[in-house]
Amino acid sequence: MAGDLTTNTAAIQINQRHSNRRLPDFLQSVNLKHVKLGYHYLISHLLTLCLIPIMIVIVIEASQMNLNDLRQLWIHLQYNLVSVITCSAVLVFGSTVYIMTRPKPVYLIDYACYRPPDHLKAPYERFMKHSRLTGDFDESALEFQRKILERSGLGEETYVPEAMHSIPPRPSMAAARVEAEQVMYGALDNLISTTGIKPKDIGILVVNCSLFNPTPSLSSMIVNKYKLRGNVKSFNLGGMGCSAGVIAIDLAKDMLQVHRNTYAIVVSTENITQNWYFGNKKSMLIPNCLFRVGGSAVLLSNKSGDRSRAKYKLVHVVRTHRGADEKAFRCVYQEQDGDGKTGVSLSKDLMAIAGGALKTNITTLGPLVLPISEQLLFFCTLIAKKLLKNDIKPYIPDFKLAFDHFCIHAGGRAVIDELEKNLQLSPRHVEASRMTLHRFGNTSSSSIWYELAYIEGKGRVRRGHRVWQIAFGSGFKCNSAVWKALRNVKPSDHSPWADCIDKYPVELVM
Repeated sequence: MAGDLTTNTAAIQINQRHSNRRLPDFLQSVNLKHVKLGYHYLISHLLTLCLIPIMIVIVIEASQMNLNDLRQLWIHLQYNLVSVITCSAVLVFGSTVYIMTRPKPVYLIDYACYRPPDHLKAPYERFMKHSRLTGDFDESALEFQRKILERSGLGEETYVPEAMHSIPPRPSMAAARVEAEQVMYGALDNLISTTGIKPKDIGILVVNCSLFNPTPSLSSMIVNKYKLRGNVKSFNLGGMGCSAGVIAIDLAKDMLQVHRNTYAIVVSTENITQNWYFGNKKSMLIPNCLFRVGGSAVLLSNKSGDRSRAKYKLVHVVRTHRGADEKAFRCVYQEQDGDGKTGVSLSKDLMAIAGGALKTNITTLGPLVLPISEQLLFFCTLIAKKLLKNDIKPYIPDFKLAFDHFCIHAGGRAVIDELEKNLQLSPRHVEASRMTLHRFGNTSSSSIWYELAYIEGKGRVRRGHRVWQIAFGSGFKCNSAVWKALRNVKPSDHSPWADCIDKYPVELVM
């Protein structure tokens, strides 16, 4: 017993010594944190703090003016009536011009994400069994797909189209049309029933799907199905990759600046049926393991009366295109392998290229969204680096000060890891992206909407919160959309997460 007591006493002393060593470090980190918060507060409210003493002086001076001084001021204004009228006219004219020419606000009324039926689920075991039974893959390709699946971040409940569940698969044009119809109409039916919008009220329609572009187009299929009016402005975007959803939002926004008092619908999807790769080239097998069925439909409006019922207001869209660089242009490339089988090849330089595109994008986005305190720190670091010409690390702005929620395209675990590291985000900030990848896989351009639905499902969106949607796509492109919540957003009964949100987040094997 005495020996045990001695041992415990020694252990306590050692722990105390270690605690004493760690305590100054902890206090230092806490102090630095509070200093930084104080700095941001001071810079952000600098104008207000400077105006307070000026306002005090004005109030004191006004209080000291007597009735005689006020009478003299009125006489002075009477003698300068022409100047007063001229200034008033200029002020009225300028205000009128500003009101007439300012950009119209774009409101997001609501959106819907497609939830495939359960019989289309593709757990690992079924996926590998079907891959083996097709007879198109050699053992090396099968083993490669198995390893990718295990490390991908995808769960056991993602979906593949009906044609891929057949043995052998039947990737026909008819089957591809069926997939497109199920996804687009499923999302649109959900959106129409939720918002109560009449198809005849839709003035603008934008559809994006990168790899499946039939004739008549996907947008024409929607016009035919819902009997949209004859003068609807319809657009069909193809070949623009996983970031096309933000491009479609940008196009709809521009159209809403031209056409008054109307609605725009943006449909984002991808088609897997005719784009499954049946060869053995490993760089072209990765999309088979990541891409899954999904799609979204978004209702936008420029009507001022819709502000009260809208969820979000579009604040910024920033688009970056690196296609002039040959490596960036070819890093996601649709081609045929040596056996003539078509697929999408992913370059080993993809993450480095994505990082460069992200840097360019946030260089443009930063000044639009970051508080002045962060911009000053970035600018000072840049000047110091130029003048001193030493190894000063570039300052990475804290985008957590600008945004409350992050919807990072669920392109794969590596993409999410890279952005979490580069933007210095916490696990909570990338939770929506990781859980979307786990539950639905990479649904291409619609993934950012599944992520927003996850955040809403958790009840985290409050009035005034800002949401950053960021997506990458072939070309190579990096596009951002910034939304501001106009109200506290409640979880939707029509959400794709409605029956499973309480199960998430789940523990992921990294």
